Amino acid sequence: MAARRGCIAVAAVLVALLCRAEAAVKELKVGYYAETCPEAEGIVREVMARARAREARSVASVMRLQFHDCFVNGCDGSVLMDATPTMLGEKDALSNINSLRSFEVVDEIKEALEERCPGVVSCADIVIMAARDAVVLTGGPNWEVRLGREDSLTASQEDSDSIMPSPRANASALIRLFAGLNLSVTDLVALSGSHSIGEARCFSIVFRLYNQSGSGRPDPNMDATYRRALDALCPRGGDEEVTGGMDATPRAFDNQYFKDLVALRGFLNSDQTLFSDNASTRRVVKRFSKHQDVFFRAFVEGMIKMGELQNPRKGEIRRNCRVANGSPPTTPKEVAAYRVMDF
Repeated sequence: MAARRGCIAVAAVLVALLCRAEAAVKELKVGYYAETCPEAEGIVREVMARARAREARSVASVMRLQFHDCFVNGCDGSVLMDATPTMLGEKDALSNINSLRSFEVVDEIKEALEERCPGVVSCADIVIMAARDAVVLTGGPNWEVRLGREDSLTASQEDSDSIMPSPRANASALIRLFAGLNLSVTDLVALSGSHSIGEARCFSIVFRLYNQSGSGRPDPNMDATYRRALDALCPRGGDEEVTGGMDATPRAFDNQYFKDLVALRGFLNSDQTLFSDNASTRRVVKRFSKHQDVFFRAFVEGMIKMGELQNPRKGEIRRNCRVANGSPPTTPKEVAAYRVMDF
């Protein structure tokens, strides 16, 4: 029943996006801020570089935000919004709570842009630029990003719960999800390669280690030596907030992730299933494991396609990525700025 609701939700989102797809795509272009904020992309990359220097994991965390934003009603910055008394935020959705992180990096980028070009650069576009820079800063490919998105006025925890996959998802469910957003099997596998960098929690894998599919046994699609290493990292009854690298080189954007899947060393079930459970995704995994340049090209294409998913509703350029404009301020600094701007 949950899977059926998810499929219906994805279909509804796709219809909404397609209703204005042509117009939305035409609004996005490379160099969108060339006149209004020519230093925008440089500022984003500079802040991302500083964040990486402070904590290497942070840039991977920021890159994840593009997926969790764009898949839910299009790339509109809704995932960045804090909950309010009248709105359940996407940060608290099942796939996001205690998982998505590094929102403070986006805040830092937004603050720098507001100082230079107030009211110009959307939070949605910041996520797109920052995701690209996370890849570049860790050794991956560079590409030109199409910009010009507006920020959503609201967020939807319900939509996020209905759409976003869990770490337990299998290849067939992931294929359906991506197809509902007009993304191919190749896009699915390439974009899953974002797990080339970053870490995930023991919470997401303990079922694989001790009770896969309710069997009371570990996932059979796991290298024995790797399983012992994960058993030590994530012991039964241990701290499930402990994290481990999603591939053997979690600080470098490369094709090691796919080599690990072929060797049955995938960290998440939703990763390993791409090699172990489906012939169509297995073929792509094998190809990417052998040819890093092919993976890089497919990843860029997938990121661009995913970035074209748009929210058809009218939005705004938020002054604060966490709240809609006009919302009550929450910090002393915001209170001071609010008084200057609105009174």
